[in-house]
Amino acid sequence: MGSTQFGNFHDFCRDSTLPVCNLFTPWRQRPAELFGQLQGYDGCQLTGIGLSGRRHLGNLGSILIAFIAILVTVFLILRSNRKEAAVGRREFQLFLLGYIIIEICEIFTVGGLPMGSPLQQRVVLGFSAVHLGAIVATLWVLMLNGIVGFQLLDDGTPLSLGLILLSAAALFIGTGYIALDTAFSYSNRFDDSLTGDHRNIGLYVLYQLAPLVFLAAFFILETILVLRVLGEKKPMLYLFGAALLFAIGQIFQYVISTHICQGTNGKINGALFETLFTLLAVVMTWVFWSSITEDTWPMPVSGGTAATELEAYTA
Repeated sequence: MGSTQFGNFHDFCRDSTLPVCNLFTPWRQRPAELFGQLQGYDGCQLTGIGLSGRRHLGNLGSILIAFIAILVTVFLILRSNRKEAAVGRREFQLFLLGYIIIEICEIFTVGGLPMGSPLQQRVVLGFSAVHLGAIVATLWVLMLNGIVGFQLLDDGTPLSLGLILLSAAALFIGTGYIALDTAFSYSNRFDDSLTGDHRNIGLYVLYQLAPLVFLAAFFILETILVLRVLGEKKPMLYLFGAALLFAIGQIFQYVISTHICQGTNGKINGALFETLFTLLAVVMTWVFWSSITEDTWPMPVSGGTAATELEAYTA
């Protein structure tokens, strides 16, 4: 990506169905004949299923998968309660709760629901802001789960949970404010991003870059924990599987989406597959977490903890 493209969302919104695109134009999910008249977009427009009155339900597949994802995640939360002695049980459940919020928002933000009245459009903008904030905050919580395993603090305590919730809330509020200000022009500071290349550095860093950093940090921390502290290799298969599934979903979203859309005449695009593979990645992440919290794993001896093992590894 060239330096002049940094912070620009135009091409992403042209080729993909992203919640952030709703902030720049409320018509992002509208039929092609309407949206094609706005902003000069020339990408394939997702029309989905035709309804009465020239309305369209743009992304029924993503809506259905989002519902399934919510049910599956509730099951994982309840299943996690059975692992009473598991390290980071409550902290991981916070991550799963965040994912549920993301999927609820996704129904409204990328589902392509018909938008008739200005009130409906404002509701979609509000959900889009919550969606972006939830993504950043949830992946931050996931990264902190990678630290919890080293037991720098006692897991499940008010201090541990409080630090995670407060820091996640700060990211959620910060990201949500920028998104709302962009959509509703409270301060007019981000009005320039509503036209042209939709350049918004704040949202670009928080929505596009920060989650990747959080994911990479989680992967590195868990790799050190599994290989160095636990001395095991099998859980790495689950961790690599989760990373692979997530990557496939992103490829569908950012690379293949426009080709699917063109091949189906706008009936579906990569958003459906991104939702599916992200769900599978979350399930695989839970399987990984469950596998490293089994009672049979060896624990550090001589009064040592995973934290001291980390210090020794990084020394």
